[in-house]
Amino acid sequence: MALFRSVSWHEPPMLIEGEAVLLRMPQMSDFAAWAALRERSRTFLTPWEPIWPAYDLTRGSFRRRMRRYTRDVREDLAYPFLVFRRSDRALLGGLSLSNVRRGVTQTANLGYWMGEPYAGRGYMSAAVRALLPFAHGTLGLRRIEAACLPHNAPSIRLLEGSGFQREGYGREYLCINGVWQDHLLFARLGTDAIAPARRLEAPSLVPFESGKE
Repeated sequence: MALFRSVSWHEPPMLIEGEAVLLRMPQMSDFAAWAALRERSRTFLTPWEPIWPAYDLTRGSFRRRMRRYTRDVREDLAYPFLVFRRSDRALLGGLSLSNVRRGVTQTANLGYWMGEPYAGRGYMSAAVRALLPFAHGTLGLRRIEAACLPHNAPSIRLLEGSGFQREGYGREYLCINGVWQDHLLFARLGTDAIAPARRLEAPSLVPFESGKE
């Protein structure tokens, strides 16, 4: 965590623990597992993401990604996390709070991706729910925004189940898979309720021990 000691806003948690999942900020040692899962899930993820650069899954690209993450956290611009399964620490996917705005807004954007082998099992819903107390509490964000393609039914269920409300329709909102596409726009406030869900235990912040990675 030495990389984050100069962060002025707060000291980021080493680990966020939720129902069946662990959220941890990425480390260089995650490269092999991250690249393998992204490559294995390439066809599955392509319809939902911007076009990947040709070099995206290289170690050098991941190192640059890590430098950007460190800068973004230090400057209170974004907070990236990888999602791991609690039972065996398997890497499942990732999510982030990006485009943090302060002043009169106190807002950020939520984004996420899930590896194909783990999709549809509730892991990302658990990850989003675990992230919310950090976003609204530790970071002091009053509002979190998200967007998804109108035909992405699983993402719509995830957001609505996590207390997000539909707020509009963005025409050509994001360039996904090389095409500017319309998106449904969602947002939640810190005071919005979350739909009831089975929980193993309440999310908590715990130290991360590298030997357990």
